[in-house]
Amino acid sequence: MTDNTIEIGGSVPDFELPATGGAPIRLSTLLAQGPVVIYFYPKDDTAGCTTEGKDFTARHNEFRAAGVTVIGISRDSLKSHEKFKAKHGFPFELLADESETVCEPFGVMKLKNMYGKQVRGIERSTFLIDRDGVLRREWRKVKVAGHVDEVLKAVDAL
Repeated sequence: MTDNTIEIGGSVPDFELPATGGAPIRLSTLLAQGPVVIYFYPKDDTAGCTTEGKDFTARHNEFRAAGVTVIGISRDSLKSHEKFKAKHGFPFELLADESETVCEPFGVMKLKNMYGKQVRGIERSTFLIDRDGVLRREWRKVKVAGHVDEVLKAVDAL
């Protein structure tokens, strides 16, 4: 980990990014309503990212009942996010981090092998931030199957 990567127990710096729904989203505004789950995903409308979004959608009412806001972040454009969200009916907002300003402090940018070439991209990761802005849990190198259930258990333990 680099010195500027947010660690469990550390404060998450406030940020604002363009989001689906027509207005930018600021972390501090979300935290005023309760804890936040941020899931970083590699690419809109790919198999794994679609499945992960659908899994968060299937359990969305349980997150809301616990007072938790779920948001997804990738480097795709806002236009791409709007199409992805509409196509699959996601009930949460997707944030566009095209310049990686939020990806970097969370340490989710990694070199990955794709078709025999090294490419820089987002490593599927999820973070649970309490209402005080403190990082409570992180999941890195996420395997989609069963992941949302794990995140919900951690939310219940907050």
